[in-house]
Amino acid sequence: MTRIKWEQIQFTDTCWLWLGPQIKGYGKSHGTTAHRVVYRALVGPIPEGLELDHLCMRKLCVNPEHLEPVTRAENMRRRAAAYVTCVNGHDFSPENTYIRPGGGRDCRQCIRRRVAKHRARRRSVAA
Repeated sequence: MTRIKWEQIQFTDTCWLWLGPQIKGYGKSHGTTAHRVVYRALVGPIPEGLELDHLCMRKLCVNPEHLEPVTRAENMRRRAAAYVTCVNGHDFSPENTYIRPGGGRDCRQCIRRRVAKHRARRRSVAA
């Protein structure tokens, strides 16, 4: 069993925040994410084909009470519902949201801007 590094966890009123190494906003421990390590140690194995959803929406939280095993599709659906605007502040309305085949989503306004910039660059190179 993997030892939990308790000294790398800050306990708040609700969340247990990972203070150790991070990768892509998630805590990192023993070659995987810290929340998976803590969940396995305190709850048990993560069921095959499921991943842990942070119910508190905090990537650094390792509190097993805030983690729920769900399918990837459900995890992506919940994540998408939690964010109402894109990184550039455009609303994720039904008309402005492109759902990728893998379940992620993109802002249509941002896609149009990227395509326009790409086309302008290609035109300037071709001229």
